[in-house]
Amino acid sequence: MKVGEGLPTFEVPVTARMIVFGAAASRDWQPQHHDHRWATERAGARDIFLNTPTLAGWLERYLTDWTGPYGRLGRLTFKMRKPMCAGDTLVFNGRVTNADEGWVDVELLLTVGGETATEGTARVAVPSHEGENPWTREDWNP
Repeated sequence: MKVGEGLPTFEVPVTARMIVFGAAASRDWQPQHHDHRWATERAGARDIFLNTPTLAGWLERYLTDWTGPYGRLGRLTFKMRKPMCAGDTLVFNGRVTNADEGWVDVELLLTVGGETATEGTARVAVPSHEGENPWTREDWNP
């Protein structure tokens, strides 16, 4: 993994089921995540939309699909710029900004319909040498 290297693009269609199940799994009962009328009339959104924990899960999946089974998320920060609604397609992209001693920093960009929906950064532990497993490291200090 080299500085400047791009991560593969990953696309995910957003469904109402994904939104409702994600909100329920994280015990987020706010109506904008399951009630179309409330989301459109009260929140001013186009439809129900993803909650923060569900999006965090999709970002982590994007990173670990790239790193493989030994990738270990150390830190993740992101800002949601616009609601991601049922019917949208999430398009994930990333770029390596730093790589040293078993740690990789990644810049993340999530777009919907060509517009920035979320941007963030992540620090991921990866094997520093053949056969090393970051999950067993003693120096866990992201």
